[in-house]
Amino acid sequence: MKAKLLIVDDEKHIREGLEKALTLDGYDVELAFDGKDALAKIEEGDLDLVITDLKMPNLSGEELMKEALERNPYLPVIILTGHGTIENAVEAMRNGAYDFITKPLNIDKLSLIVNRALENSSLKRQNRELLNQLKKKYSFENIIGKSTAMKKMFEIIELVAPSRANVLIYGESGTGKEMIADAIHHNSPRRDKPYVKVHCAALPETLLESELLGHEKGAFTGAISRKRGRFELANTGTIFLDEIGEISLQTQVKLLRVVQEREFERVGGEEPIKVDVRIISATNKFLKDEIEKGKFREDLYYRLNVVSIHVPLLRERNDDIPLMVHKFIEEFSEENNKDIDGITNGALQALMANKWPGNVRELRNVIESIVVLTKANIISEQDLPSYIMAKDEKTSLKIPAGVDLAEAEKRLILFTLDNTGGNKTRASEILRIGRKTLHRKLAEYGL
Repeated sequence: MKAKLLIVDDEKHIREGLEKALTLDGYDVELAFDGKDALAKIEEGDLDLVITDLKMPNLSGEELMKEALERNPYLPVIILTGHGTIENAVEAMRNGAYDFITKPLNIDKLSLIVNRALENSSLKRQNRELLNQLKKKYSFENIIGKSTAMKKMFEIIELVAPSRANVLIYGESGTGKEMIADAIHHNSPRRDKPYVKVHCAALPETLLESELLGHEKGAFTGAISRKRGRFELANTGTIFLDEIGEISLQTQVKLLRVVQEREFERVGGEEPIKVDVRIISATNKFLKDEIEKGKFREDLYYRLNVVSIHVPLLRERNDDIPLMVHKFIEEFSEENNKDIDGITNGALQALMANKWPGNVRELRNVIESIVVLTKANIISEQDLPSYIMAKDEKTSLKIPAGVDLAEAEKRLILFTLDNTGGNKTRASEILRIGRKTLHRKLAEYGL
């Protein structure tokens, strides 16, 4: 669809000259002879860009721009100005104009500015649409995703949150296991009750039992007073045990009793303490393998794993990356007082092509770094870390001149299959052809 431009100038030969040049560039062009005439056309609301003279009778270009931006803040306005009014044009840019160009006009320069302005406006619009999508349906307690895997996970969270069932969350580091635990608690009937988090791997084994169950005064060297444990503090609420696979077999025995009996004694104590606590656990290990190795108790596993949630890797749901990128850009722009409007398609494709071994945590870190360091208001490929761009080159197919269409098609299909690890369903989705068509093409190639 052609972009629609409005040219506003009280000099007929300038209006018509620009109309001819920009129509040849492939744009749909409308004309207005002064600001009031232009304003009537702007109010119709179907314009993509305005080019206006600065000095005009009835309504100046700056006044027109102010009126236009009140109606559509994303409408780019380019100012035409004589050499004597450059200061006014610069002031207009401070007030929202995209750019200005001096008379006599350089058509090539104007064409370049128009193209850049339209691209900038398109990126802003895409950014706004993605953020609107996030607000409407692709965010669950700050967990972002629209992929099939994420939608299924959201459904499980919605079903399990209101229950009393213990939950075991599986996922690699950086996938957002803690955020899922947060979502379950905050959507449960216990949302207003205590929510206690324990990072099991961060505590020495000698202290973990005391942290979980508490201790009495004098129970061990340094126990100068009674201390309530995390289970006691979480009573009537939820406890989140992160990296549950790291605790020792000895501590697992004590934990099993808490899970089964809902009671325990503090270290060095004899009085049983009853608790009503929902347990959400998380691990980056496959606990059934740990059971076979004798490192995790099978009875404890089944007590904790009433409902299991598997968090997909970021590289398994790269369709979610654009949503995350735009959310992180908005977040870190606000934190760092930056005015960043979005990201180019090229940069976004490079981010989507990356494997992200650090998952969402790594992506978030990369975007924060880019936002802090960039001087531009649109993130481009030049802003990305070099290691991402180097990987992106591996996902680019170069077809030399002289290759016929059939051979080019064959190379593209094989290249796509290589990048999907031979996954024909994913390859057909990327190529936007049916699986039957893909199989037929491969048969034609003798593969």
